[in-house]
Amino acid sequence: MFEFCVVTGTTAQEVIARRRDDVVQVVRDAYLAHEAGRSHNPPSYFLRPPGRPGDRVIALPACLSGASELMGMKWIASFPGNVPRGIPRASATLVLNDPETGYPYALLEASQISAARTAASAALAAEVLAGGRAAGRLLVVGAGIIARNVLEFLAARAWTVGAVTVHDTHPDYASALAGRARELLGCPADVAPDLAAALPGADVVLLATTAASPHLVEPDTFRAGQLVLNLSLRDLGPEVVVGAYNVLDDVDHCLTAGTSPHLAEQAYGHRDFVTATLGQVLDGSRTVPHDKPVIFSPFGLGILDLAVGDLVHRDACERESAVEIAGFFAETTR
Repeated sequence: MFEFCVVTGTTAQEVIARRRDDVVQVVRDAYLAHEAGRSHNPPSYFLRPPGRPGDRVIALPACLSGASELMGMKWIASFPGNVPRGIPRASATLVLNDPETGYPYALLEASQISAARTAASAALAAEVLAGGRAAGRLLVVGAGIIARNVLEFLAARAWTVGAVTVHDTHPDYASALAGRARELLGCPADVAPDLAAALPGADVVLLATTAASPHLVEPDTFRAGQLVLNLSLRDLGPEVVVGAYNVLDDVDHCLTAGTSPHLAEQAYGHRDFVTATLGQVLDGSRTVPHDKPVIFSPFGLGILDLAVGDLVHRDACERESAVEIAGFFAETTR
């Protein structure tokens, strides 16, 4: 009852690499549970160091009901200044709590979990919104860890991609990811120095940047039928958002914190541009036409971290790769 263990990032990475299809499935189940009201996902709490508005540490508490009851919190730091230092922007931990006693029973390194649940949600959304697992050309904007994870999940889901184009403000990062795309998807991949020139030819556009404010602002940035996976949330101006069909993971969560949908709500004074949640598309209660661009904007729900963290924790325990911490609790009786 009072056992406590640690799951390292190396272990989490290994589990995820073996079980990407399972990760997508638990993410899908979590979205459906959320849509059915079997979750509690309070607003995220943002801690910002004074005088450094670009840096933040975010608390995502959540509860999820499904095959088992889950409770916990992800604590994730996002420091964009890490990128020029050559280290990842994000670092994270995930605590899992016993829903009966409240006692924590596991601490997981969660940057791998966070990246995986983000990539899995993108792959899942791409499948249901594109109506299959194929794209003539995939344009990746932002060549970081999240983008790499999305490519890994698309490969695991047996996507057929005709070609990949990568754009990044750092050409070396773009070249490296293009090489990885060729390995994973078995298709040609190139680098686009000019983003505006690359946009029209893409069927699917993946936005995975560290942008803090919109840089794609023209109403005709995307064409009808293009699917935009807006993972970085702040690349698009309000005019682009209102001219598209918008699918969110959760409306109230996504319309906060200066995201592109939030800026659109502030600019136009309504939420009429929201077409559906991904849960509604998954359960069949909403459909999304294709006579305009389709934008998927996932704010990132704590329930997804719980679902993926639980999968990783159970796998690690079964394979005896979780590290038990004897005596973690000093007192276990009253």
